[in-house]
Amino acid sequence: MSDPNFSTEPGLTALLSRDRVRAWALEAGFAEAGLVALPHANEARDAGRLKEWVRAGHAGTMNYLERTGEDGQLLRAQVRNPFPWARSAIVCFAGYHSAQPRSTDPAPANAGWIARYAWSSRTDADGVERPSDYHKVLLKRMKTLEAQLHAEFGGFEARAFVDTGPVVERALATAAGLGWTGKNTCLIHPKLGSYGFLAVLLTALPAQEEKVHTVPDRCGSCRRCLEACPTGALIAPYRMDATRCISYLTIEHRGPIAPELMELMGRQVFGCDICQDVCPWNRKAPIAVDPGLQARAELVNPALEWLADLEEAEFERCFNGSPVRRAKFLGLRRNAAIAMGNSGVGSSSSARFVSRLAQWAGSADEGVRTAACWALAKLQNSARHPGAFF
Repeated sequence: MSDPNFSTEPGLTALLSRDRVRAWALEAGFAEAGLVALPHANEARDAGRLKEWVRAGHAGTMNYLERTGEDGQLLRAQVRNPFPWARSAIVCFAGYHSAQPRSTDPAPANAGWIARYAWSSRTDADGVERPSDYHKVLLKRMKTLEAQLHAEFGGFEARAFVDTGPVVERALATAAGLGWTGKNTCLIHPKLGSYGFLAVLLTALPAQEEKVHTVPDRCGSCRRCLEACPTGALIAPYRMDATRCISYLTIEHRGPIAPELMELMGRQVFGCDICQDVCPWNRKAPIAVDPGLQARAELVNPALEWLADLEEAEFERCFNGSPVRRAKFLGLRRNAAIAMGNSGVGSSSSARFVSRLAQWAGSADEGVRTAACWALAKLQNSARHPGAFF
């Protein structure tokens, strides 16, 4: 039976071709793209893994990952739960690898770390560099791709997402042949590595019956990511407990952080790149040159003093349009306090840190207050017993 809402131009097929979709995605500005028919072969397996992960409490306070439909099923478990009309998924990859140092490289004293993906910026028409949000940058490209499909195939239902929809992008990317899920739970592309954003376009168009060349797991016996994770969030190969992950703690988690985790968080103030920075596949990854995702120099190894001096108005000015805003002003201040506590003593900044932390110890915000008191006590203790810190 034909769908009255679907039409095609004469001479064009209604079936999506992987080669054509990939070509259109690259024209839209993506580095790579894949296509998979829905439901895909491993959908039931992936759904079971997600359900088990959520039941184990590994989602922490990210309640949106636990949302269910009227039938009680997790919305994200299978695409057909929220989108029963979806017959194909186009998954696009945009790289954000840059020539700047990694978090694991030597850094200036008292420097914090902001996750690589959040450095993004663009140069406007006047030549001024401004923060850019990868969600908006990539969603615009997905809309361009969607418009191309409508021009080719007429009317059909479609939805585009960049980290905002009830889909598991990584699972769809693996099914579409863009890479494999590594032991650090990130998608790893065999040529582009894991420094990349994923964007998904669900469509009501069927895909041609073509063999998807899925990429086999190439992690082998390597355990570098598991061994490097400071907080032990990678509880086993391919399994991550978000409640211990520094990215979760510094971005998603609100309020106080457990002292035993603050002790292990090091200088991370927004997100964490450690498990990717030690991955051998990222040593081979090419530097990405994406005009909408250029690195902001001031966010690479940012000075903790600078972050500590930010007041809310300046925070909004510096990070308006940036992913860093997701941590919120008080969240970033809490994270900076923890990084100060982990910075040690003996530098020119130590006295300023103590003074600033003493002020924050009286904060009305429990997260900031708890972090400041912990950091202040740690710095004062390490000053009394300097040998114990190192």
